[in-house]
Amino acid sequence: MTETDLSRRVAAVVENVEKVIFGKHHEVELALVALLCRGHILIEDVPGTGKTVLAKSLSRSIGCSFRRIQFTPDLLPSDVTGVAIFDQRTNSFEFRPGPVMSQIVLADEINRATPKTQSALLEAMEERQITVDGVTYRLPEPFLVMATQNPIEYEGTFPLPEAQLDRFFLRLQLGYPAPAQEVAILDAQRVQHPIETLGQVVSSEELIEAQQRVRDIHVAPAIKTYVVSVVGATRSHPDVYLGASPRGSLALTRAAQAYAAIRGRDFVLPDDVKALAAPTLSHRLILQPQARLKDLATTTVIAEVLASVPVEMTPATARA
Repeated sequence: MTETDLSRRVAAVVENVEKVIFGKHHEVELALVALLCRGHILIEDVPGTGKTVLAKSLSRSIGCSFRRIQFTPDLLPSDVTGVAIFDQRTNSFEFRPGPVMSQIVLADEINRATPKTQSALLEAMEERQITVDGVTYRLPEPFLVMATQNPIEYEGTFPLPEAQLDRFFLRLQLGYPAPAQEVAILDAQRVQHPIETLGQVVSSEELIEAQQRVRDIHVAPAIKTYVVSVVGATRSHPDVYLGASPRGSLALTRAAQAYAAIRGRDFVLPDDVKALAAPTLSHRLILQPQARLKDLATTTVIAEVLASVPVEMTPATARA
């Protein structure tokens, strides 16, 4: 698969998803970036902005199995991973897989479940396997967890621990559509929801091939130094208590590779790093207490870091 083929197939998926999600081209592209990098997505937004529809439309566009888990305070870890049930006929335990044994999993309102249940996803997200009663089960490929949470309503919620936040490849915010786009949504759903007629445009096998191809996108030594400098600057920023980890450096580099591939290039530019810095790093930062009192956003810190770290290279050296 060439860069042109990869770019064309991703464009077909984006176009297909945009039949349902209106006016969110950049956000849909970012979701494809995470999918190409085998990463997971955290969507923070208010209800009704299309978080669930985005997950469903992605799964239909690439022909993957889809399961939705509604996280609630009484949800148990076994409700996510599955449970081993004793079968009296065979005198043995039979594993009944949970909804996480799917290719695209929507963890809806993940912060409403207890920390014990939230942690049931940690092994699945990192090792792409689950362990039930000492037996390990591999998860299907491709595998994507798309989690949602409401950033406004905090009553009855359990904030995600830093260890779990760090396992999300990137964080998205869809936001409200523009007035013209909202009118288009009303017209599109006048008779039925357009997702009901959404077809498959790329096979899961083609997606897996694209995931492998993205890893071959060239990252020049100067680009790697720039990524490390940006991530390092988050650790020394005066408003940051805990900066991004090396996992953040890896995520930013891989996201830039996918972003370059989507644009038909076989090498990464500094602009790719800048475009992906906020989605891949902002949720990995913990701000100082005084910064939180000032209602300072982590995206603002990322913007300040990008403005302060110089780019010591030219487009020609990106191919070196």
